[in-house]
Amino acid sequence: MQRTELGPHTIQTHGVRLARRHTHDWVVLILLAALVVALHYAPPFNRFVGKDMMIDIRYPVKPSTVPAWAVPVISILCPWVIFISIYIARRDVYDLHHAVLGVLFAVLVTAVFTDVIKTAVGKPRPDFFWRCFPDGTQLYDQVTGDVICHGEKSFLTDGRKSFPSGHTSWSFAGLGFLSLYLAGKIKAFDRQGHVAKLCIVVLPLLLASLVGISRVDDYRHHWEDVFVGGLIGFVMAVLCYLHFFPPPYHNQGWGPYAYFKMLEELQVANSNDAQNHQSTATGGQHIALSSQEHDRKSRNDLESGSV
Repeated sequence: MQRTELGPHTIQTHGVRLARRHTHDWVVLILLAALVVALHYAPPFNRFVGKDMMIDIRYPVKPSTVPAWAVPVISILCPWVIFISIYIARRDVYDLHHAVLGVLFAVLVTAVFTDVIKTAVGKPRPDFFWRCFPDGTQLYDQVTGDVICHGEKSFLTDGRKSFPSGHTSWSFAGLGFLSLYLAGKIKAFDRQGHVAKLCIVVLPLLLASLVGISRVDDYRHHWEDVFVGGLIGFVMAVLCYLHFFPPPYHNQGWGPYAYFKMLEELQVANSNDAQNHQSTATGGQHIALSSQEHDRKSRNDLESGSV
């Protein structure tokens, strides 16, 4: 049986060809990123907020424990560090490319979902009162009873984007993808009962949970905002992961679909080469036998004097 010889599949040898094959995916990612930026500046729904409602949204304004700039670092760059480390060890550009592509899709699709819902719902944050009335002086419409805010416009606009939590959804999208990735790589569900593997798998989810908890502690979100944000992020992580990788419990869960497809194509090519080589060798043997038979017949004819 012909044995498939595999060498390293590096960025230098297969990277450009692999990226070109997924050009449309990278174009879609760029469009998603542009859409996320546009949605960030979209004005939210101006939901009615009456005086009685202010009781539940009068928490003090606090600085964020996890600032906005740290969210892409946690959800994208941290998984990338793991992906690159595994690439250096295994030299498999298929795994690196699809992991990077997958986590970007998970985070950006999650961001679009989150920002669209934020803008459509327009739910006030727990600290909305002090965003609306920074000096504590309350003012309400005499007819409708709605608030008449006099706070900073951009700060006030952000105060109407409580549901769902973007910090939490981004974190669960990126770190949820990383958790599934690690589960496949270390074969966490190989039924061998190694609990240490499970501890590694849940670490990213714990970090994402702490990000969500910080949003409640900082009075930037209600608990339901964090819960739904985490749910959105993790669902998108699962969908995007399964688009590029087998389930972590699968016997091929340690590699992307593209890698195994490449192996199948390589095995077919090697099998065809072996068949062609065998056909060529058989044809040569037939020609040699025919030539020997012709020479033998010629000698017989000469000896019998028929020629």
